Amino acid sequence: MSFFCKVTRGDHAESQHEIYAVAVDESEKVIFSNCDLDFKTYIRSSLKPFQAAASVHAGAVDAAGFSMAELALMCASHNGEEIHVKTAKSMLKKLGFSKDQYECGNHAPYDKNSKEMLIREGIDFSPFNNNCSGKHAGMLALTKHLGVNPDGYTKKDHQVQKTILDRIKTYTGLEEIPTAIDGCSVPTPYMSLFHMAVLFQKLASRTYSELNKVYEAMVTHPYHVAGRNRFDTEFIKEMNGKIVTKVGGEAVRGLAIRTDRGKTYGVALKVLDGSQRANPVATMAILQHLNFIDEKCVKNLQEYICPDLKNHRNILIGKISAHIEI
Repeated sequence: MSFFCKVTRGDHAESQHEIYAVAVDESEKVIFSNCDLDFKTYIRSSLKPFQAAASVHAGAVDAAGFSMAELALMCASHNGEEIHVKTAKSMLKKLGFSKDQYECGNHAPYDKNSKEMLIREGIDFSPFNNNCSGKHAGMLALTKHLGVNPDGYTKKDHQVQKTILDRIKTYTGLEEIPTAIDGCSVPTPYMSLFHMAVLFQKLASRTYSELNKVYEAMVTHPYHVAGRNRFDTEFIKEMNGKIVTKVGGEAVRGLAIRTDRGKTYGVALKVLDGSQRANPVATMAILQHLNFIDEKCVKNLQEYICPDLKNHRNILIGKISAHIEI
């Protein structure tokens, strides 16, 4: 079975992105796969809901007094818009920490308007603008709750990261999980798409109270998860509680699915060349193929089904389309 996204210019194909995907049900039975189940990649930011869940499970989120919106920001790869920055600042204020204790680094807001505003006003980019600021606030909450030194909380041998990895092992059943360093300096696990799909099925399952709380936070505050003109926010909002998704770096994605029949599923996909432009298109294609979204949702998210490609003069020059060939 082949799964790919075709990029056209005019009437002819110009590029192609190969997609690997795995979907599992409640018994971890594979219901879709077009790749070797041992195929591994880094989960990157698709891990954020589970990193957040580790802090919820430990009691750190309740101890800090974080709201559901703040918990949603812990799961986010956000735009760095004003609402995201204010939320992250609120979290650090509740902890009694300063931005100097962040170990995620600085980068410009993903949101163009927010970036241009800071430049116009001569304001330097800060860790609050970092798309991972919510996740790191959650990790700092865990350091406080565990009573450990926050310095070096991003290192693999710090108690915070050990606590998170232990939780990931519980969810996946894996005994050993290799890691490397993510863009925001924390460990990112190297695992199969199968085990990523298992993780997201657990997120949907209601089996673990901490994962259920994370799911509900993302559903009720989708704007905190990403922001303006972002697929994750628009998709979660449109699904109205039925599906939660989380993108990751190098075009990884996980989906936690709750059906009207009370069944739950997990899906993980990877665009092999790391191109994010194919990610939403591939996501919509696999969900349509598995009949997890209805015609109304397809219509309302049509811009992600077969998006137009335009040049700098806004002239239509091509499209991106997904294809699953059995």
